[in-house]
Amino acid sequence: MNISFEIVPRSLAAFAEQYQFVQSLGAAINVINVPDIQRFSVRSWEVGKQIDVASYRFVPHFRAIDFKVDGGELCRLIEQHQLQQILLVSGDPPEGLKRQYFNTDVVDLIRVIKKHYPQLSIYAGFDPHRQGLQDECDYIQRKVDAGVSGFFSQPFFDSRLIEIYADHMQGLETYIGLSPITTAASMQYWEVKNKVKFPSHFRPDYQWSIDFANQTLKLAEQLGLHIYFMPIRIDLQAYFSQLQWPVCR
Repeated sequence: MNISFEIVPRSLAAFAEQYQFVQSLGAAINVINVPDIQRFSVRSWEVGKQIDVASYRFVPHFRAIDFKVDGGELCRLIEQHQLQQILLVSGDPPEGLKRQYFNTDVVDLIRVIKKHYPQLSIYAGFDPHRQGLQDECDYIQRKVDAGVSGFFSQPFFDSRLIEIYADHMQGLETYIGLSPITTAASMQYWEVKNKVKFPSHFRPDYQWSIDFANQTLKLAEQLGLHIYFMPIRIDLQAYFSQLQWPVCR
């Protein structure tokens, strides 16, 4: 069972601080995901040199809309930074249209990059909230057919939904997203922006998030899934110090 930790590169100093925290967790974490966020000056692929690749797999994110469909610039970055695995997402157009972007479909880009680099591990995302189950599973299959090695999900908040998707993700390296929500405002954001329908027993506090994470760690181990932590504006020590890591990974 692999466990991934997402570090947002707000700055090189902020990245180094969170990376140090990940190291303090010992062998609990073995994958580091780095999203590429346009409003920050540090790009996802630039922080790889700070990561001990003997201890962690480094998975930088790339947004399809930032690259032409021929993949030339993305290929250059893959080679320059000697990347072994990447995560390709569609990406949202920049606010105010201040940056150049392309109408590149992520499935088309996956296909192009896989053709150039057959040995490269290409991951993609899936979202259990944005559309119906069948439509999302069809979209997942299109990405698999294009050459995806595995998937990292948007956060789950319901064990029943994890079990449903587990049936559809059999044979795929699948990371179940976990993102603790500790305020009512954050809960409302997920409901409005990400179309999340929370279960009736959900509470936006640390204890609910910790309990759900521990339940999901056990469930993922039973179902042959992996875990993807996305901590956003939380007290890292308060949350991660109470998690019950699998004994055998």
